[in-house]
Parts: sequence; C-alpha cells; structure tokens
Amino acid sequence: MPIALVTGSAGFIGYHLCQRLLAEGWTVTGFDAMTDYYDVTLKQRRHAMLSQHPAFTPHIDRLESDGVLEALVAKLRPDVIVHLAAQAGVRYSIDAPRSYVDANLIGTFNLLEATRNSPVQHLLIASTSSVYGANTHMPYAETDKADLQMSFYAATKKATEAMAHSYAHLYAQPTTMFRFFTVYGPWGRPDMALFKFTKAILSGEPIEVFNHGNMSRDFTYIDDLTEGLFNLLGAAPARPETAEDIPANDSLSPVAPFRIVNIGNSSPVRLLDFIAAIESVTGREAVKVFKDMQPGDVPATWADTTLLRKLTGHQPETAIADGVARFVSWYREYYRV
Repeated sequence: MPIALVTGSAGFIGYHLCQRLLAEGWTVTGFDAMTDYYDVTLKQRRHAMLSQHPAFTPHIDRLESDGVLEALVAKLRPDVIVHLAAQAGVRYSIDAPRSYVDANLIGTFNLLEATRNSPVQHLLIASTSSVYGANTHMPYAETDKADLQMSFYAATKKATEAMAHSYAHLYAQPTTMFRFFTVYGPWGRPDMALFKFTKAILSGEPIEVFNHGNMSRDFTYIDDLTEGLFNLLGAAPARPETAEDIPANDSLSPVAPFRIVNIGNSSPVRLLDFIAAIESVTGREAVKVFKDMQPGDVPATWADTTLLRKLTGHQPETAIADGVARFVSWYREYYRV
C-alpha cells in the first residue's frame, strides 16, 4: 500500500483528505498539533473518526519542534507528503503574527529539511488564494505576478512558496504548491464565514457583513477540493530540459521540479448571494450589520482552473446552494440545533 504523511490531519481539509486516502487503500500517518486556535474538541472528533481505520496512525506534535518532522519522515519513508498544517486566518494574523512565523515559516522549513534528507516521490504544500493580494486582473492564474500580499498570513504563505521552490531546485524534490480558494463544507472551521453565519442565523443573532456586502468569493466545496488534491498526487512535476519545454500557461518552474496549481470552483459568488443561500436553507432571515472592509482582506477572489483541469481532468463544480445545504445539515446534526 502507498504511504502518505498528512500534516494538519485533524484540520478541516486534512480530515477530509485522510478519509479519501484511506478509502483508496493508502496507509496514512496524520500529524497535528491540536492547537487551540479554534475548538479543539472538533479536531479531536475528526482524529477519533480517522483513528477507527486500521491504516491511520495519529502523531501529535508541533511543526516547529526541532527534529520532530525529520525523524518522522526518516522513519516512515512516505511516498507522498501533503503539508496542510499551518496557522490560518487573515484577521488573526494581525493580532498574533508570531504564531504564523512559528507554524508557517519555521514549520515549513523543518518539513523541507526533512525531505532534503529523506526525499519523497511528491511533496505537496498548501498555499492560499490570499497570495494574489492586490491583483485586480481576474480570474487569478498561477502565472500571474503575486508580490503584493495584503495580510501577514498571505505573506507567510508566499514565503513558503519561495522556500519550497529553492529546495526543489537545490535538491530535485518534486513539489507542488496548491492555492486554495475559500473552502467550505461539513466539519468546517468555526472561524470561517459559513460557520459563523449559520450559527448566528440559527440563534437569531446579527451577522457582520464587511465592505457593505460588496465582496465575492470563489467558494470551493470540500469534496471538490479533496478530489482535485487527490488527483494531483500522481501529477508530480519534473524539471524541464529548457524553458521552451514548458507549455503555455503552465506554472512549471524553468529551473526546478516545482509547480503552483489553483484549486477553486472558478465561479465567484457575491457575499449577499452566499448569505441568501444560508437563509434559504435555514428558513430564517439574517440580521445584517453592514461594516467597512477589514484590514488585510480583499474584495474578490476568482480562480483560473485551466491548469488543474489539464493536469487532473477535474473541475470543481458543486453549486453553492447544494454545498451550503450539506453544511447546514451537518451543523444541525452535530450541534443538535
């Protein structure tokens, strides 16, 4: 059986990816720190369900702990590593930037060092649509210049892309960076809009609508994301012989086995339409409090998924009404609302 190491396995995306890998016959070690950025009970429940599968092994530790990842990778000798663990959140990075340095920069450095000493067939590292920052040309393509990050969170993610590219070049480690676009669905994070809006609407509490609702997001349903990510496992990049060998609109590096890939729905939804979908499913009208744009945020995101389709044949396509309905159903059952 192929072996995978998944960091952030108790997280929203990590949990769903581990489920998919286990269902496909992989042996999976899940690495997570169980930090208290949000309700740890939710993370423990996810890991508990994964642990019911005999091919899953949990490993609880911190990315930034010296030597931990290096020893684990040397022991496991995984075929692939999917690095999802990170300190997430645009707004929290304003209040607690040090945690982003520790988890995102030092933690990723430790993983890169681990693969330098124990190479894998394919290293996949999570980035974010937030790295596109102040770009206004849409849809966002992987070949677009992305140097104007609007939050420290996005800046640390852009830094990990640069770090990973240097290691791919120096040590010929095939590496894919994948940029997520606002992922949502069952078992989601409590700090995300869908979770917060659903909780407030069902409780009759007001919701904060930033930029007075003039925002849109390329909402990506979790199953679509997991499908795209799973299909990318077998699409490890190879160093091109010459720059001329790189196909048009491919983000493959000219000097390293390294590529950046968007995973999004490629169908942006207006924030007020997103809220309307929640209202429709819950049967309740939201009490909206309109506010100015928050620092570090961007008004819109939109993924160009041409490269994802080319590499995997997959195009995320879950309609927002369907995805929201599945989340609200899970939320009601989990919290007995």
